[in-house]
Amino acid sequence: MTDTLRADAASASADRPTAPKPARPFFSSGPCAKPPGWEAANLPHASLGRSHRSKLGKSRLAHAIDLTRKILQVPDTHRIGIVPGSDTGAVEMAMWTMLGARPVTTVAWESFGEGWVTDAAKQLKLDPNVVKAPYGELPDLGAIDQDSDVVFTWNGTTSGVRVPDGDWIRDDREGLLICDATSAVFAQDVPIEKLDVVTFSWQKVLGGEGAHGVIILSPRAVERLETHTPSWPIPKVFRLTAKGKLSEGVFKGETINTPSMLAVEDYIHSLEWALSLGGLSGLIARADANAEALNRIVAERDWLDHLAADAAVRSNTSVCLKFSGDAVKGLDDEGLTAIEKKMVSKLEAEDAAYDLGSYRDAPPGLRIWCGATVETADIEALGPWLDWAFAAARA
Repeated sequence: MTDTLRADAASASADRPTAPKPARPFFSSGPCAKPPGWEAANLPHASLGRSHRSKLGKSRLAHAIDLTRKILQVPDTHRIGIVPGSDTGAVEMAMWTMLGARPVTTVAWESFGEGWVTDAAKQLKLDPNVVKAPYGELPDLGAIDQDSDVVFTWNGTTSGVRVPDGDWIRDDREGLLICDATSAVFAQDVPIEKLDVVTFSWQKVLGGEGAHGVIILSPRAVERLETHTPSWPIPKVFRLTAKGKLSEGVFKGETINTPSMLAVEDYIHSLEWALSLGGLSGLIARADANAEALNRIVAERDWLDHLAADAAVRSNTSVCLKFSGDAVKGLDDEGLTAIEKKMVSKLEAEDAAYDLGSYRDAPPGLRIWCGATVETADIEALGPWLDWAFAAARA
């Protein structure tokens, strides 16, 4: 670093921005920011301390399912269930109960997709065909064998790369499409009617609490459950059938294990907030506006760039950024990681931005959540504070 750059960096470290900080500096990619105006006191209390199997408890769980169907525009032919283990539990529930009847293809371009590869190959020992792309890129979806069962993510939470549309999905496919859509639903146009299994957790785009997952099943997925018996044992929390038939109660509010009714009420609160915005279209518009505000920040800085170079596949929720330009020329991943950690620490200490670090397995950089519960003004306010933190960290 030149003496001039050292002086500039030292000055920036000492002189904090005069610009306002984000009013709500919550940019974590999960659990995500609560909806604007959220207060714990506003959550209904009647179901708290009550059994989830009481008439009231089951009615609140069923209400959450009904609101989910309405906002995500889930076809009446599809079942929606609340399951344990967050999105991970929902994906693995589908894998453990449905795979093994046909060849399997796993698709990975980021950390969570890699996890499903590991499950299929090492845990279920299915010898899957593995389709991969590096961080920041999307594989050729048209080349995927859809006569095999396919497990893939819709939005790469750790890479900032998403599937742009469902045009590549064949109507005459023989296999099931099992889609981890956890950071996509409620912010992107995910064609649920074209997929067989869709999973997510409400801790993402709606800012709910963790530990609970949602699984959506098409009629083809139900048929697989009722006609296929896996060769491996099925844990109790994964069992969706009884005596060869679908356990319909799971999709009417009778959960497999005990849910947190506080988390359920929190989810309902977020769903009702979403309805006040006009539903899915309102949520997508907010996420798109946030992502565009961050795009402007990136475009104005020569030290920052998108990990996903192709804007057509760039996420509008978990936006992943990398350091670039002369300011970091010659630095290896260790050096870039050091800058990332210092930036994250300084921004948190100033209460200017929380949890901006990249995922532990991803390239070093920043990951800024732009989902619907974030206010665009808070994204816009980030710019000067990112500059200050970068200059201070670089010093």
